[in-house]
Amino acid sequence: MDSSDVQDLSGMGRPISLGSAVALGWGRAVEALRPRSPYRIGDAVLGDDPFNGRHEGTVVTQDGTTVGVKTTRGLFFYDHRQLRRLD
Repeated sequence: MDSSDVQDLSGMGRPISLGSAVALGWGRAVEALRPRSPYRIGDAVLGDDPFNGRHEGTVVTQDGTTVGVKTTRGLFFYDHRQLRRLD
């Protein structure tokens, strides 16, 4: 186990400053308002893009609005707006 994987318990129970609390709240609010993909890993989708072409596959990765779709021909990355669920 790497030492960076262990939680540092020395800061637990210590008061934090008002500025730190505001910064933490602001970061959570910004993260909540970021655009996100409506697709989840494991969803069956159809991707249609003029550069990548049309491919059916399964969502295997997500990074913001970019979705990685694993197909029989390989892994293709689409914007979430170029995907639709398979019936």
